[in-house]
Amino acid sequence: MASKSEVPTSDLSGGRRLWALSFHAATLLTFLAASAAPTPLYHVYQEAWHFSPILLTFIFSVYAFSLLTTLLSVGSLSDHTGRRPVVFAAILLQAASMLLFMLADSPSWLIAARIVQGIATGAASGAIGAALVDANKVTGPIVNSIAPLLGMAAGALGAGALVQFAPDPMRLVYMIIFAALIAQSILVWSTPETAQSKPGAWASLKPHVGVPPQVRPSLMMITPINIAIWSLGGFYLSLMPSLVAAATGIHSPMTGGLTVAALTVSGAAAVFARRQKAARANLTFGVVTILAGLIVVMGGVHSGLVALLFAGTVIAGLGFGSSFLGAVSTIMPLAKPEERAGLLSAYYVQSYLAFSIPAIGAGFLSRAIGLGATADVYVVVIIALTASGYAAMSFTRPQAAG
Repeated sequence: MASKSEVPTSDLSGGRRLWALSFHAATLLTFLAASAAPTPLYHVYQEAWHFSPILLTFIFSVYAFSLLTTLLSVGSLSDHTGRRPVVFAAILLQAASMLLFMLADSPSWLIAARIVQGIATGAASGAIGAALVDANKVTGPIVNSIAPLLGMAAGALGAGALVQFAPDPMRLVYMIIFAALIAQSILVWSTPETAQSKPGAWASLKPHVGVPPQVRPSLMMITPINIAIWSLGGFYLSLMPSLVAAATGIHSPMTGGLTVAALTVSGAAAVFARRQKAARANLTFGVVTILAGLIVVMGGVHSGLVALLFAGTVIAGLGFGSSFLGAVSTIMPLAKPEERAGLLSAYYVQSYLAFSIPAIGAGFLSRAIGLGATADVYVVVIIALTASGYAAMSFTRPQAAG
């Protein structure tokens, strides 16, 4: 029998359900804002500490690898211990990473901060995502799609503004996020526990990918599109600010933040506008707009026209958001409640591999052939993946939720 703090989802009142949904959405937004906050600062760090673009992409990507390792080991832990203890621990770890960023005086500190941040985000992703679906099976997947996109936009844009206009640019953004995390570490205990404790917590720590059999065909179907959109996101959060500066001659820190925000805010807008559409319709819309947007983006890169580059980014962002929503909405309703955290973790493993590995490859390639040519290669690969994913989707029958 569940304890008083463990309230079955069906027994939650409307107010408690809304509070659980709101709190976990805000916390997920904070985590993703923290992950994107260093992006406009990378150029500042490079100028201060004189490290190479390859080291920059390593600093960016080590976050994703530590996140993946954590997802593989603790991704489904909240299915056994409950959501709140895992979320609380993740918040404390994220706060610790903010302290490391504040103390950073060399690239090694940034690497340490990103590793701790990746562990924190990996621990939180499965638990928070599952808690959102627990609170509302219809709205939860939508929030799971919107909150990360808005979080990345807020982190990149806010950090860019603080770097350009506020004092102490290497620390202030992390101080603000740290304060928000401390408040959330207290408030988490006021949320209802939506997952009942069950045996097997220690066994669940054995690294594994929890994809239920009934979900596997759908996950395979969306994989090429999912890899394409997260590869695009990884490029924008690592090398796109440098590409914009090289292509247009504009080196303002706000430019990097605005570029990321253009992608992620338009993505969030697409999620909200298309939240009532069928998953397959969202995937189709996403494919078309990503292809169109990337063509416009490359036109802006090669012409040096900022307006064209940003217009293409907005169009591609609509495809990013719609595809993200379509992917999550395709697989999550197929999972049983006790399978949700594990499945979401498996989805994020795939996503963050696509987010990080191509970005590292682009970092090495840019040193050999330049940023412009690297961007051309990157776009061709994304277009090929997107087209192959659409072809696979066209020949696959949609699965019904169990």
